[in-house]
Order: sequence, then C-alpha cells, then structure tokens
Amino acid sequence: MTTIEHLITQIEQRQPVLNKSALSPEQLDFEISGVGSLATATSTQLSFLADPKYLSYLAASETGAVLVSELHAEIARAPTIALVVANPYLAYASSTQLFESKPETGVIHPAASIADSAIIGEGVSIGPFCVVGARAQIGAGSCLDAHVVIGADTSIGERCHFKSQVVIGHDCIIGNQVRIHAGASIGSEGFGFAPTKNPSDSGWERIAQLGRVVIGDQVRIGSNTCIDRGAIDDTVIGNHVIIDNLVQIAHNVHIGDGSAIAAHTGIAGSTRLGKRCIVGGAVGINGHIEIADDVTLSGMTMVTKSIKTSGSYSSGTAAMPTAKWRRAAVRFRQMGND
Repeated sequence: MTTIEHLITQIEQRQPVLNKSALSPEQLDFEISGVGSLATATSTQLSFLADPKYLSYLAASETGAVLVSELHAEIARAPTIALVVANPYLAYASSTQLFESKPETGVIHPAASIADSAIIGEGVSIGPFCVVGARAQIGAGSCLDAHVVIGADTSIGERCHFKSQVVIGHDCIIGNQVRIHAGASIGSEGFGFAPTKNPSDSGWERIAQLGRVVIGDQVRIGSNTCIDRGAIDDTVIGNHVIIDNLVQIAHNVHIGDGSAIAAHTGIAGSTRLGKRCIVGGAVGINGHIEIADDVTLSGMTMVTKSIKTSGSYSSGTAAMPTAKWRRAAVRFRQMGND
C-alpha cells in the first residue's frame, strides 16, 4: 500500500504532477493498493491513460486514481482522483516501482562462499550458494540472489540486483543500480581463435581474452544474455543502456549511453553502437563497424556496413503468402543482375 502523496513524490523524480496543489488532504492520504488497467482497476488501485483510443474506458473506470494528461483530466469519473502529468506512461512506469517485490537487505546466507579478501558493503544481501571471488568488491545495498558467481577482482557498484545464476567473470567493473536477470553471463571468454594451416587436422589456436567488461550506471541486462570480455581492450556498456533477454554482445563492442537492444540481437566483435540507439529484435550487426548516435534498426535488420547518419534503417522482409514471396524473391535476384 502507498498513499497518493507518496505516489506523487515517486512520480516527481521524473516529472511534475501539475495539479498537486489542487488535491485535498483527504485525497493526498488516500491509500493505493496496486496498479490495474482502466477496464479492471478497483477503487483502491491506480491506472493510467496513455493512448486516446482508451478514452471510453476512462469515463467508465472504477479506478481509485488515474494518471492523465491535461487534455483528458476532466473525463475521469468521480470520485476517481486524477493526477495530471505531461507523460502518463512515464508516470505509470515510475509508479510501478512502489508495488514491486523488494529483496531482503543485509542478509548473507550461511551457504554462500565469500573469499576472505572480498569487500562487502553495508546492507548487501547474498543468497544461498553464491560465490564471491578473491578481492571482489560489492557496493552498499546490492543484492545477489541464489547461485550468483562473482569472479576475482571484480567491482560491483551500489544498489545492484543480480538474479539467480548470473555469472560475472574476473576483473569486470559494474556500475551503480545495475539489474542483471537470471542466467546472464558477463565477462565470459570472447570468441577469438586463429586458424592453423589446416584447422581440420590441427584445429584452431585459442586467443586468450585479456580485456574486461565495463558496465555503466543504471543498466538493465536480460535473462540469458551474454556479454563477452574484451580480447585486449574492454567491452564497454554505457550508462542507462537496456538490454533484453537472449542478446549476444561480442568482445570489444562499445554500446553508447541510453541505447536499447531487443531480444535475439547479435552484435559481432569490435563494433561501436552510438548513444540513444534502438535495436529491434533479431537484428544482426557485423563486426568492426560503427553506428552513429540516434539510429533505429527495425526487427531482423542485417547491418553489414557502418551507418554514419542518424535515422531509421530496415532490411527484414515482412511476411507474405509463400507463393508471392517466391515471385518477389525472383524479381529481387533479377534486379541484382542488372
């Protein structure tokens, strides 16, 4: 449970509540039990209107409080408490954090294995069967769920949360308020091999990966995502980057601040992705190229050369009946022969 007043405090970390001064003391003390959609929210829940096509739901909603823009504030059904903001969806995102499950703080499970030389900050929680390597550092307020492995000489910032089965390799640097979800691998060996004269007989010569992974502040990394350590220089993930599940980021890649990468994307080695880029699902990005700031790559795009100008780029083909697709493919091949 939380009060409207506390809710406003949370929202105003990102944007002002424009009608705060018009709310009565009784409205500010009103308790909210959770979040619901406009169609299903109860009289003690919070809802929001971000898309005008749901206006009809707002007029009939029984929600206790609703996040709306100035344009739609008058439509809210009494006695619903309208909280007027410039961006209702952003306010909704901020509000949800008040209702999520929080881990215990300051509890170290007796089944955890922590090196004597590790430095553990104040209020750190470490779950059962975690392993914290020699000289590793974990910042204040961070939480490791069960079976997390932190390699030797790795530094973890403050208020991080690593879910079960996360593995962080040696010598990595993780910033503050980083969330890493179950099964992610950070700082594993990059895919580096030199061919011998005949790999079918004498195999491939492994290149030891001597770099690190360096991750900035307020980064989110999804389940089963892999970020390889650098071969010589570091793999670098900037501040405020969000990465979905099942993403592969190869050695020496640099991801610029504020970029977002959706699931099943693969980024080959030594590529640089600019700031504020948006990468759709199942995108493939070639190695040793550069992508400018503010580039959007739609789903299933294949990037083989550097992109030097911001904008939206696509190469995936939308689904169509198989017979039509075959005819289109034939024409596309014929065009390439011109």
